[in-house]
Amino acid sequence: MTVPRVQLPVKLRLDGSAAALSAGPRMWDTATWELLSYIVTVVGLPFAIAVFIWERRRERQQDDEEIYQYTNFMKLVLENADLRLLQRNGTVADLSPEQRERRFALFTVLVSLFERAFLLVYEPKMDRQTRRMWQSWEDFMREWCRRPEFRELLPELLQGEDEEFAARIRCIAEAEAAAPATR
Repeated sequence: MTVPRVQLPVKLRLDGSAAALSAGPRMWDTATWELLSYIVTVVGLPFAIAVFIWERRRERQQDDEEIYQYTNFMKLVLENADLRLLQRNGTVADLSPEQRERRFALFTVLVSLFERAFLLVYEPKMDRQTRRMWQSWEDFMREWCRRPEFRELLPELLQGEDEEFAARIRCIAEAEAAAPATR
């Protein structure tokens, strides 16, 4: 009776020669898997938590940066002082076609800022901090909606904007138009 020969897997070496792999203990036995699971638990889980916290902070920073965009808008208003957008009361000066176009462009930027703030900050049920942030934005909206020239252009400015945002700012504009002009 002849004993069949078992052929072992062959490993190629860099020099081109072949060497048989030894039939040692299995590499992925239960103890190995258990050790790997401990490593993942001890190292991977805290790492994942740290990444999550870092991402949340980064998102919060981006949200905060959005708020400061209003400051940049006000710089644009100052650069375009001839449009008299800083005057809160009084009559609207006669503007040239070029000035009306620049005013419309600035109002477009402003509405985009307001919409972005609405989408990022506004929630039907807000915690105290979120409510404070939203109240600041709503105050800015009310301030601009008091201006007849802004309210006049609002329907055109809101074309293509988020419907909930558009409804909210229209409501604000209606309230400000109805309010006494003593502010």
